Amino acid sequence: MARNYSEKVEITALYEISKLLGSSLNLKSNLRGVMKVLSEYLDMKRGTVALRGEGEVSIIAAHGMSEEEIKRGRYRLGEGIIGRVAKLGSPIVIPNIGDEPLFLNKTGARKMIKKENIAFLCVPIKFKDEILGVLSVDRLFGSRAISFEEDLRLLKIIASLVAQSVKLHREVEKEREAFLEEKENLTRQLKGKYRVENIIGQSDRMQEVFEAIHQVAPSKANVLLRGESGTGKELVAKAIHYMSLRVKGPFIKFNCASIPEGLLESELFGHEKGAFTGAMSMRKGRFELADGGTIFLDEIGDLPLALQPKILRVLQEKEFERVGGERTIKVDVRLIAATGRNLEDLVSGGKFREDLYYRLNVVPIFLPSLRERKEDIPVLVDHFLKKYNEENRKSVGIAPEVLNFFMEYDWPGNVRELENSLERMVVMSRGKTVTANDLPLNIKDRTLKARYAALTKDALPSAIEDIEKTKILDALKRTGWVQSRAARLLGITSRQIGYKIKKYNIQEAG
Repeated sequence: MARNYSEKVEITALYEISKLLGSSLNLKSNLRGVMKVLSEYLDMKRGTVALRGEGEVSIIAAHGMSEEEIKRGRYRLGEGIIGRVAKLGSPIVIPNIGDEPLFLNKTGARKMIKKENIAFLCVPIKFKDEILGVLSVDRLFGSRAISFEEDLRLLKIIASLVAQSVKLHREVEKEREAFLEEKENLTRQLKGKYRVENIIGQSDRMQEVFEAIHQVAPSKANVLLRGESGTGKELVAKAIHYMSLRVKGPFIKFNCASIPEGLLESELFGHEKGAFTGAMSMRKGRFELADGGTIFLDEIGDLPLALQPKILRVLQEKEFERVGGERTIKVDVRLIAATGRNLEDLVSGGKFREDLYYRLNVVPIFLPSLRERKEDIPVLVDHFLKKYNEENRKSVGIAPEVLNFFMEYDWPGNVRELENSLERMVVMSRGKTVTANDLPLNIKDRTLKARYAALTKDALPSAIEDIEKTKILDALKRTGWVQSRAARLLGITSRQIGYKIKKYNIQEAG
């Protein structure tokens, strides 16, 4: 039997459909695009997708129909062709709808129905054993014969892709609704036992951090904060200080990676007048300024090896000398250090002193990345929206699709990246609602690529293999199962067709 369209057209259409279904979480828009592809590539007109609800099935997307016609496309389960397929889960083909009394034409989209040769093909949209809805198309066939078997095979593959997209959309919607329902509950949890001022988080991982802060703050122990850039290490350091007995003393912060190595010693320990060229007066260093309080050394893993013994001495003996000075200065300082680097590897490689590592690592606190605590994203979004709306005298909100992107994005810059993104979106917004079009390109592109990869990981290769197997089987039948002739017909070698026959376990019917 002759094919209705070439293999190249089939694969191109499947690729375009997979790309559309992974392009966004706007399900109706994606499905309308799929129906358009069916019309333009495969000559399947008036395509519709109808999804099951409570006791009925309704058209939600179509191509070649008006909005009014789409609204009329509602069927009770078992009613008409679409209702039957939605109820029973089996495909139905009507060779000529003009002669079929079960075809109801509820939409009114086929006004010239008696004068046209239209076949109606209807397949279930199924995810595993769950019937989610129905995919239907019109097939104009004129006076020539058409292979409805081929059409059904293709429509089943497309319905499988649609089913995955519908299921994904429903899961995301379910999560979004759960977040909205629990919003008030989450707000109450933020005021609970382990809430720390200016640090937002209700996840189990953040509750562990809050508990650690409460336990270590009243002590004299040094603290080592571990975590990626942007996870809030400075906020935690401040929380420990302001909840400690040193709250009336100074909190001095210093980034070890921000100053050239030659100036680090002077910055940390100070210098005497004339200690080096440009030292026009005596200057106190960070440790001296922190006397009676807390010093926070960020990026401690970048501290030069030559300076590490001096830090160790301050921790052990609580004393040091300024650069160019001879007088020993005594200080009472609590040290909180932070790093995103693997100190254990630095110690093994001889780039960080082991004795200093143990002095710093008295109480380690691990701050989770934002991708490890995504349940905190909705409440963080609310917090930053309120903050930057107040600063900019605006009242900007975000569309649900934006929160979907935020929940799927992997946030390499963590909370800092989320905050900066929301500030930029509030500042640049022209309306009251931020949409996906206003998202930074890196967030949108990485998220869409991840969605597409997840959606097409299994479905498209399987669909292409199905086409290949069918084509080989057809060639073998046409050549009387002579493999060499079938290979020439397909434009491949005898060795290749032999491999494919074995791969797909193709056997001549007895």
